[in-house]
Amino acid sequence: MKRTTRLAATALAGAAALTLTACGGAGTAGGDGGSGTTMRLALNQTEEHPSYTALENFGERFSETTGGRWAIDVFPNETLGAQQEALQLVGDGTVDMAIVSGTQLENLNEDFLVFNLPEVFDSVEHQMSVVHDEKIVGDLYASLEESNGVTVLGGLTQGSRSIYTTSGPVETPADLAGQKLRVQESDLHVAMAEAMGASATPMAFGELYTGLQSGVVDAAENNEVSYFTQKHFEVAPYWSSTNHLVGLDYLVVNTDRLAEMSQEDRAALDAEWTAAHEEHTELWASATEDAIAEAEAGGATFSEVDEEAFSAALEPLADQFIESDTQQTLFDAARAAAE
Repeated sequence: MKRTTRLAATALAGAAALTLTACGGAGTAGGDGGSGTTMRLALNQTEEHPSYTALENFGERFSETTGGRWAIDVFPNETLGAQQEALQLVGDGTVDMAIVSGTQLENLNEDFLVFNLPEVFDSVEHQMSVVHDEKIVGDLYASLEESNGVTVLGGLTQGSRSIYTTSGPVETPADLAGQKLRVQESDLHVAMAEAMGASATPMAFGELYTGLQSGVVDAAENNEVSYFTQKHFEVAPYWSSTNHLVGLDYLVVNTDRLAEMSQEDRAALDAEWTAAHEEHTELWASATEDAIAEAEAGGATFSEVDEEAFSAALEPLADQFIESDTQQTLFDAARAAAE
């Protein structure tokens, strides 16, 4: 059943206004005080993350292509707030753009849940082909414009997620029996962990290292980049390549801001965004290879699993969580794109 929620961000807007003033304020692009418009983009990652690099390059190209009529200023490290706050601020126009997770958009329109399901995507390449196919996602990406003032431009991959444990590798779901698996605070993620044989333990990501170290949890699931950069390989050195979920972030833009662009400038934005998400995918692949090599050098072991056993365990989740014809149509289109 489709559900949308009106964004309410009055208090957050006031707080963000102070932050934006400290950062130089909103307004013109270019150092000569020209009439171009600078859009602020909120990001929760650091300057070393592939998302920051790709988005910085995106902004530079867009400014050049439009002759300085538009520019994009990327604010990393949650400077403009965490993802939930940033999404609210994009809706009311205090912030122009933001990178937010699929879970955040699912809270506004449950149809976004489809792309958060385990195994809806076979790979990063499959994921990117679907989330940038206008025929599949056109209506979905426009669904928040009237209700929330937000347009979705497309997605950036979070990479394929697998399980890592403190006590030894897993080959089948039976090997996870009795193990406490950290998951995000989501009904879908809880069900996913239980389907894979584990005991789901919702926990904040910032608490996970000590949780693994102390035995509060026995396992977690994430992509290789986070596994290495957060040093989880130090306390959970057994990586099992379940590849059960390909994570997704979205680029959202204030709908009214987009409407201010000429057709020429909007076309330039779309073209440079395509170049940006393609660059990000390449950067992610390289970062993943580096993360695996560095984690192995630090003592981690990477093992294969019985893929058919995990697929069989996860397959019922689609029927459990898909509740409308619209969601089923999105799921079927995504799966068809893999064939």
